[in-house]
Amino acid sequence: MRLYGLVGAGGFGREVMPVAMEMLTRVHDGRDFELVFVVEGGGTGTVNGHRVMSAEAFLAADGAKHFNIAIADHDARQRIADGFIARGASPFSIRAANVVCLGHDEIGEGAILCPFVTVTSNATIGRFFHANLYSYVAHDCRIGDFVTFAPNVQCNGRVTIEDHAYIGTGAILRQGSDDKPIVIGRGAVVGMGAVVTRSVPPLATVVGNPAAPLQRSPR
Repeated sequence: MRLYGLVGAGGFGREVMPVAMEMLTRVHDGRDFELVFVVEGGGTGTVNGHRVMSAEAFLAADGAKHFNIAIADHDARQRIADGFIARGASPFSIRAANVVCLGHDEIGEGAILCPFVTVTSNATIGRFFHANLYSYVAHDCRIGDFVTFAPNVQCNGRVTIEDHAYIGTGAILRQGSDDKPIVIGRGAVVGMGAVVTRSVPPLATVVGNPAAPLQRSPR
């Protein structure tokens, strides 16, 4: 019996679980696997019909173990991924049946591609990428590790997104060029509905149309 664990039983985990279940049922012809929720710090019972296991119980289970992580926090995602791999668990990617990948793309381990996601051509995407509903990645984009797209992100061609960046719901990233790609720096946050027309520095938060650094009110 193959054991698959989805780490995180919150809202995103409960959205992703049916996608993972449909994919694994198709891959394994409906036989010889179990898909469970995995939670840190202990857990029992069921959620939406799936058994809940603690992280320790999952990692101590006999046989091969496969996992993915449905947690938005990029730092937690990396910590969990590194810890599970060190304990012998293997990442698996989750891809909805209607995801479109047009070809010549490279997508790293542990991706979650939700329904209606599109990756066009010649994109390179790192480890544990999250692409939520209706998001797309266009041609010649370079996306790092542990990057998160909220729903309906429009990432146009020749955009570089560095590790741990978060792109909010409905954000639009303008197309770059060969000599001047749009670069979203490591750990940057692009706010909901922002229209990015120029590069964003590492760790910055930008909002608005056109996107500009968030000005925080003094306390």
